[in-house]
Amino acid sequence: MTQTLAINQIGYFVSGVKTGVLAKAGAQELSWTLTDVTTKTKVASGKTSPGTVDAISGDTVHVADFSSFDREGSYVLEIDSVLSSPFTIGREVLASLAKDALHYFYLTRSGIELKPEFAGTSWARPAGHLSDAEITAYEGPDAQGRLWKTYDYKINGLGGWYDAGDYGKYVVNGGIAVWTLQNAYERNPAAFQDGAQAIPEAGNGIPDILDEARWETNFLLNMQIPSGKPLEGMAFHKLHDRKWSGVPAELPTHFDNNNEHQGADWGRFVFEPTTAATLNLAATAAQAARLWKKWDPAFADRCVKAAKTAWEAARAHPDLLAGNVPGAGGGNYDDLNVADEFYRAAAELYATTGEKLFLDFVTTSPYFHSFPGLEAAASSSMSWADTAALGSITLAVVKTGLPQGEVNRLHAQIVATADRYLEILAGQGYRVPAEASAYVWGSTSLVLNNAVILALAYDFTNKAAYRDGVIHALDYLLGMNANLKCFVTGYGSNPVLHPHHRIWGNDPDAGVPPPPPGLVAGGPNANIQDPEMEAAQLKVAPIAKRYLDTIGSYATNEVAINWNAPLVWVSHWLDQQYNQR
Repeated sequence: MTQTLAINQIGYFVSGVKTGVLAKAGAQELSWTLTDVTTKTKVASGKTSPGTVDAISGDTVHVADFSSFDREGSYVLEIDSVLSSPFTIGREVLASLAKDALHYFYLTRSGIELKPEFAGTSWARPAGHLSDAEITAYEGPDAQGRLWKTYDYKINGLGGWYDAGDYGKYVVNGGIAVWTLQNAYERNPAAFQDGAQAIPEAGNGIPDILDEARWETNFLLNMQIPSGKPLEGMAFHKLHDRKWSGVPAELPTHFDNNNEHQGADWGRFVFEPTTAATLNLAATAAQAARLWKKWDPAFADRCVKAAKTAWEAARAHPDLLAGNVPGAGGGNYDDLNVADEFYRAAAELYATTGEKLFLDFVTTSPYFHSFPGLEAAASSSMSWADTAALGSITLAVVKTGLPQGEVNRLHAQIVATADRYLEILAGQGYRVPAEASAYVWGSTSLVLNNAVILALAYDFTNKAAYRDGVIHALDYLLGMNANLKCFVTGYGSNPVLHPHHRIWGNDPDAGVPPPPPGLVAGGPNANIQDPEMEAAQLKVAPIAKRYLDTIGSYATNEVAINWNAPLVWVSHWLDQQYNQR
């Protein structure tokens, strides 16, 4: 077996848990030392845990725990004569990452020129897809042969965030990404200031994280079918090209949307209104309404009205479920169970309005009495398709008219789920709160979402084990894994260099810029879902090692807004814990 040494390649908090992992055959304990890079002196030493087999990676791992060492500086860990790359022990180790993770959302904005003073010279670019301001609904057959007819009006789909490595924009994915950013703010408003981010809105007196979330919220609001039209109040599911573009591909400022429908196999369209998209709009707009009431009452009023209209439309059309439309050119984001979206929307509407209608819906839902993630088969508590946890978190965090006993019960549900993640973590060689079922497309986001649950459990209990669990989760993303890979661009000794992305293809000779710092890649995927994974014969590799840092591996190396949003949440949360922000 090749000997490898895995660490958090960014560094560790002075008073936080600190571990490193060596993969080496044998059950014996091994000696470790910590050396100060500046003075070349050994400052700590000890013995690792006995070697144990980590089933997901196939490695026999030896863990060095140097948590008791609390001196700031730059260090190298050595286990059994194997050296790590240098890393930092300090207090501000995540401050830069937290800022860059949020800045990703500005850099992926659609419909606005990114100027050098905000984007930097490497990532400045013209506005993309200004032609989305007038776009029609798809007309033609879907992948199942069902014929879709267009509507007799155009949608203003301008703005929003590009969803991932492509030029599509999706309401359901935007819904959870916006919720995550807004929830991070709502949990601790004092931690997010105006002027902290390099965005055009900085200095307007409004926290930058809300300004950024609003850019997407405006897009979501515009995807709602206007009054007087068929299915009024419902929301279109997505907006993207009819055919996939190349990778990388030049970002068009204007695109021929084929609004006259001169053929079904080219153009750019909005696609089918769905119940899932409508409820995502209802929930996100309701959440935005209470956050913006202080800063922009008119916008808050617009949001709450749109949320109520969307709720009524979804109740009238509960079975418009997303399918594979049109089958190419964009992700499906199909969701055949929307009971969780109804619960989440009702929870957000209740938290904002206090109306009994929404309280009654919440309290009679099974999701109110059982938090997702406790089930043995559950790999995570939440995702774009499973959103009930978002509603319960809001009810657990936001002050509403719920009796304190009910709030305490929600807290207990979340803590019990966090306990399950700690049990999973304890059984993993690389101390990650994710078992084999979590290694899917976007596995890093499931790890981060589980870390959110651990963080909330710490908020509710002040028990250090939950905070340590959050650190271990981020350690995994930042290099303490079987791939020795920092799954975040621009950070660590072995960062992601070639994400699957049309703009940031990292080919400077061809004029294609590298990725900006702070983007989290999807990570290892047990399922072989792209040609590069097949060509690399990853099917025979251990699950935790089914990852490729290549632009063509969209199933392991894409980036996405719903993956970066929990990176923002978790990195800011940890930074707040150790720096009282």
